[in-house]
Amino acid sequence: MQKALATRRGCFASRRGAGLAATSRSANAGIRHSHVVARAVAADSSMFEGVEQAPADPILGVTQAFRADDDERKLNLGVGAYRDDNLQPVVLSVVRKAEERVVAQKNNKEYLPIDGFAAFNRVSAELMFGADSPLLADGKIVTLQSLSGTGSLRVGAAFINRFFPGASVYIPNPSWGNHKNIFADAGVDVQQYKYFDKETIGLDFAGMKADLESAPAGSVVILHACAHNPTGIDPTKAQWQEILDICTTRGLLPFFDSAYQGFASGDLITDAFAVRMFAESGIEMLVSQSYAKNLGLYGERVGALHCVAADADNAKRALSQLKRIARALYSNPPTTGARIVAEVVGDDALFAEWKQEMMGMAGRIKSVRQQLVDCLKEMSPNRNWDFITDQIGMFSYTGMTTAQVENMTNKHHIYMTKDGRISLAGLSSGKVEYLANAIVDSFDNC
Repeated sequence: MQKALATRRGCFASRRGAGLAATSRSANAGIRHSHVVARAVAADSSMFEGVEQAPADPILGVTQAFRADDDERKLNLGVGAYRDDNLQPVVLSVVRKAEERVVAQKNNKEYLPIDGFAAFNRVSAELMFGADSPLLADGKIVTLQSLSGTGSLRVGAAFINRFFPGASVYIPNPSWGNHKNIFADAGVDVQQYKYFDKETIGLDFAGMKADLESAPAGSVVILHACAHNPTGIDPTKAQWQEILDICTTRGLLPFFDSAYQGFASGDLITDAFAVRMFAESGIEMLVSQSYAKNLGLYGERVGALHCVAADADNAKRALSQLKRIARALYSNPPTTGARIVAEVVGDDALFAEWKQEMMGMAGRIKSVRQQLVDCLKEMSPNRNWDFITDQIGMFSYTGMTTAQVENMTNKHHIYMTKDGRISLAGLSSGKVEYLANAIVDSFDNC
């Protein structure tokens, strides 16, 4: 891995003769007078006059609009947060038990090390790559606890900007709405590769391969580990192998975003397939890991950034620089969420219970997904709605136009992102028929 570190030398020492003292005092008096005048001139204006109003977040803004709507029929399918069948937020039973253990430990409130809680880092790496992974045993994988998936990606983005100067990051089109923001904010050039086929409402694998094969060597490729957001369309195992081959032959750096491990299929190992296959091939890569969805720790902001290097020495040096970046961004990560994860993943009984609860969440989403398709087929039998059940995870990418999405919101009070994505985690069995009717109306009349 080639390092591009720029060193700067500056000399700030200077000597002032005693004879300059009077001149300095006179100058300072003039400066003070100028400051008084400047403050008077600025009394009717603001230093922030040039700051433009930022647009509303395309995802979180959906919830703001939903809350402002007084219609009792309203339905929020915008934000990717799990709800039970009564559309209430869920705190997993296993999380409550782990919290009780953490409180009983009466831990202090000291800062964690920059790279985080060691027990959390260990179980997170084992969860992602397998406890028996030789890469872990050989020290080729290093882990930095970070602020959920977003924080992990942001640290990784700064790392790319610093040590891969001029490299572009390729994200799928479409991708999670914050991906572009994260990398662009870090000063990294963002490009896109084809992913979604509007005609088949499926994966444009030929287009994806063509774009990756034409990406310059040294480029970084963002890959959704499972349950692609927003489409819910994942490559097959055979297709993942082809993607790996392209990354290897073209000299591309994979950067996995794993936000749904265990939450997509209900099985942790199944959802880690792509990450583990790439790691075991020997390719170097970065992996962002989040516990927001699979443990429901949305507000705890707990996640990890893993670096898989060719050898332990490269991994160690990479971690030293990741820590340096984290120190400048947020200094060190929070403790509570990390301790909860360490309790759940590190205890056999809690871990088994967690897997059952994950299967329950994934199962409920699969159930309403199937109910929606059944209802749509009954209301509109001439259309093929199977793409909804072909997709996986929290979301369904409907392929709706902007006008159709506006009809969903303005007429039916159903809130969703403008790209036509709906969060099935926010759909209850009791609302399936209402949603299906709104979808059919929007497709037929807009």
